[in-house]
Amino acid sequence: MKKEQKKVNEWVSQYKIGYFKPLEILAQITEEVGELARELNHTYGPKKKKQSEQKNEIGEEMADIIFAIICLANSLDIDLDKKFEAIVDKRYSRDKDRWERK
Repeated sequence: MKKEQKKVNEWVSQYKIGYFKPLEILAQITEEVGELARELNHTYGPKKKKQSEQKNEIGEEMADIIFAIICLANSLDIDLDKKFEAIVDKRYSRDKDRWERK
């Protein structure tokens, strides 16, 4: 994710404001997760959109979340490559016998 973190940092660095404060970014992440939930509910759940409502792409909503998470990581100087690798290792060790295998 170094490449993605670098891209986001280059974009944010163009502006004087820089990164928002961590709690402000968390609020943005929360908003984006809500938008994803809404799209999933409209697509797979019982609540269908009104004809007047714009259809948003689920993938775009997911990408918005990733962008905001990268902003948070960058603002806190967190290397997502290292943290993600640690989480994957944890899943493979901790959860290796958790579910029935194929």
